[in-house]
Amino acid sequence: LVPRAKFPVVDFHGHPPTLDNAETIRDVVAAMDALNLQVMVQARGSSGERLRSQIQAVREAGYADRFVFFTTLDLRDVGPGSGARIAAQLEEDVAAGAVGIGEINKGFGLTTRKADGTRLEMDDPELDIVWETAGRLGIPVFIHTGDPAEFFEPLDYTNERWLELAIFPSRRFNDRSLYPSFDDLMAERDRLLAKHPNTTWVLAHMSWYTQDLARLGELFDRFPNVHGELGAVLYDLGRQPRFARAFFEEYRDRILFGKDSFQPHEYPYYWRVFETEDEYFDYYRDYHAFWKLYGMGLPDDVLRAIYYENALRLIPNMPTQGFPAG
Repeated sequence: LVPRAKFPVVDFHGHPPTLDNAETIRDVVAAMDALNLQVMVQARGSSGERLRSQIQAVREAGYADRFVFFTTLDLRDVGPGSGARIAAQLEEDVAAGAVGIGEINKGFGLTTRKADGTRLEMDDPELDIVWETAGRLGIPVFIHTGDPAEFFEPLDYTNERWLELAIFPSRRFNDRSLYPSFDDLMAERDRLLAKHPNTTWVLAHMSWYTQDLARLGELFDRFPNVHGELGAVLYDLGRQPRFARAFFEEYRDRILFGKDSFQPHEYPYYWRVFETEDEYFDYYRDYHAFWKLYGMGLPDDVLRAIYYENALRLIPNMPTQGFPAG
């Protein structure tokens, strides 16, 4: 494995524990130091007092240069007037120190219900004021839509994710009476993106399109304000290293590193896939991928872009200490 990243990294998709006490903060920073993670985004969305208490705890612990915080949105029971209320809370949280929204979880579009009991569609006009407020404030919206396309397909032995779906029944979204299809959900999400071209969007998990990078390229070409985040899709990139490298080189300014689950021993697999040309090595979770991985051997300018440059550009008020000058 590669124990430390070649360049300092911003983890855009950080899910550390709640950062509300000095001991937890020190433990997370120690793990970050070993991996060369310079800044972690706390994307376990929090709002109001919970947000403020974490920001204050990090400051008091002396690590304000190592964490930034995203706020969350309460999308439950949306009805007339909800958009204005949510936007007002967003303004308050940004004033308290939040620098983005997210991670908006996959329930939005799948299971979240409006006050009238119907599914809250992603492009619901009641929420337009929220996304417009984010654009005006200049903060990114980090949104997780759906799950891998295979989770929306029948559970049989032609589904390469059958093992994971067998282990975790809650990840099955193949009942059309309950959930939209994968393509219908993504079309709904794309209508949301099209309505708000002045808002910066970051799509968690590369929009779950890493099994079809050409489709992701079309999305990037269509929406210049849209970016992708790399959490939990390494298994797809490491089995197509040459095409993935070419894709990263072409879209280097649209891709941000993120890990998702905070398991420090798993980060070195990312460094190995991105930084080396090693061949035929294991992935860290068998139920995600039963195949071997190969290194992409990304050039330094691409590594710098995805590891930290794009995040420093997109997130306002980012700490710059610890990153190369220029």
